[in-house]
Order: sequence, then structure tokens, then C-alpha cells
Amino acid sequence: MNTEPQEVTDNKTIQQVELGNPWQVMLFNDEVHSFDEVILQIQKATGYALERAVELTIRVHQKGRALVYVGTKEKCEKVSAILQQIQLTVQIEKT
Repeated sequence: MNTEPQEVTDNKTIQQVELGNPWQVMLFNDEVHSFDEVILQIQKATGYALERAVELTIRVHQKGRALVYVGTKEKCEKVSAILQQIQLTVQIEKT
């Protein structure tokens, strides 16, 4: 089973991801952390490139939350724990 970070970009990808990895990590906006802090923590948690982490941080800021990772329950728990190291608000959801 693929445990690498999977980006959700279109309906086809969403369907494929849901079939193979029914867990996701949702990151919520706050007024405490700087963009740089969030970007670095997303990179640390997921291994995403700088550009992807910036894109997700902007989405969280604009929409109030964003799906930042999809994978197995165990991997989502690991990603969530790393994001929470700096007290970011996250939620693990089953799709």
C-alpha cells in the first residue's frame, strides 16, 4: 500500500485516494502562527515541496481549513502529531 503523501487535485484523484486511503488530515486556520511557521511544519509533516506547502498554507488562510494529507490511518496520525507539535489545530477524518 502506498504511504507516500498524496495530493488531492481533481475528482479522479479524490476517488482513487478514497479507495486506497480512507483517512485524511484537515488543517484549520488560526491567528497565532505565521505563514512561515505553518509552511515549515507542513513540509516537516508531509515531505511536500516548498511550493505545495505554501499553496496549502494560503488555502488554509483563505478558506479557514484545508485538506493537507490523505493516507492510511497510521500515516495520518503521524502527520497530525507533527503538525500539532507547534499547536496547530488538525482533525483526522475518515473519508
